[in-house]
Amino acid sequence: MSKSKSTILDDLTQIRKIDKSDMLSICLDEYKHYERAAKLAETFSLNCNQPQTIIVAGMGGSAIGGDLLKDWLKPRIAIPIEVCREYSLPKYANRKTLVLIISYSGETEESLSIFLEAIRRRCTVACISAGGILSEFAEKLDIPLLHIPFGMPPRAALPYLFVPQIVLMENLGLTTSVNSEISEAVKILNQISEENSPDKPLKYNLSKSLAASINGTIPFVYGIGAFQAVAHRFKTQLNENSKVPAKWEAFPELDHNEIVGWEGAQKVAKCCSVILLRDKDEAKGIKERIEATEELLKKSSLKTFDVWSRGEGSLAKMSSLICFGDFVSIYLALIRKIDPTPVKTIGLLKDKIKASGLKEKIIRELQGLVKQ
Repeated sequence: MSKSKSTILDDLTQIRKIDKSDMLSICLDEYKHYERAAKLAETFSLNCNQPQTIIVAGMGGSAIGGDLLKDWLKPRIAIPIEVCREYSLPKYANRKTLVLIISYSGETEESLSIFLEAIRRRCTVACISAGGILSEFAEKLDIPLLHIPFGMPPRAALPYLFVPQIVLMENLGLTTSVNSEISEAVKILNQISEENSPDKPLKYNLSKSLAASINGTIPFVYGIGAFQAVAHRFKTQLNENSKVPAKWEAFPELDHNEIVGWEGAQKVAKCCSVILLRDKDEAKGIKERIEATEELLKKSSLKTFDVWSRGEGSLAKMSSLICFGDFVSIYLALIRKIDPTPVKTIGLLKDKIKASGLKEKIIRELQGLVKQ
């Protein structure tokens, strides 16, 4: 990497010029947003029996909170949880299903379609949104709504899209000790913000260093089972903030297919890097598997980097990797002299889809429900 590119990350004036919408400040304040989200979620409750199934419906940055919820709850509850990134609910959804509609903008076509269908199927419905059509009709139809702060890119609003879901799970009697887990996560995130702030020079700043190391490569993010959603989030942040292609996979599944793909791909491997999300509490078998895999990857000329979770509770561990990944993705954008906030391609695609008229049809049908 050229000297000019490497020194950008230690030039606060250059950082401010490139990061025009100040995405870095949102990342620095991530721990504060977790605190605020937890406090806001205290008002989010449902007057219903415990559901038999849970579906979290959303897209993009609004859906990832559902993936994180699923991984966080997996060892805690016996109720099936599914994340729905579709226009329609799975066939099993019924009155005993809790459907959480998550849409930061409140304008997402797929989420509005699920919202309408969930009401018609008489599911238990609750919404998390910053406004838009979803909030409007949730209020008109007297459906529980958590109104979260407006004005952030949806991917940056993750604390408000994720934390209220785990608080709601405790309110429903499905889990316990949420406050202590959130408190630990906030403490760890505060430490990560201090250690990875822009005024920390690259040689002492792990996220800047990793961003510089993977610059010019296609990053692959590998996580263990508990960090599947975290690996997915890390990958999408590299897409949306850094504007680079990226991929994610999870252990142990990747050792049954992905690993073979590198056997005859030495030329391609030189253009790629692998970030392995690690945990000090890895089971012995998983630890040995990861280390054996990493050894094989290095033989294929791949750059590999271990990123370790922080904390004791599962929420702190997940959140620490998410926050660190956010910093890496922003610093990689800055190295490439790209403003991390705008996502032009997504906007262009939404404009093209508008012509179908489906969203207007959904709105008309929701208006019909209001009049009933």
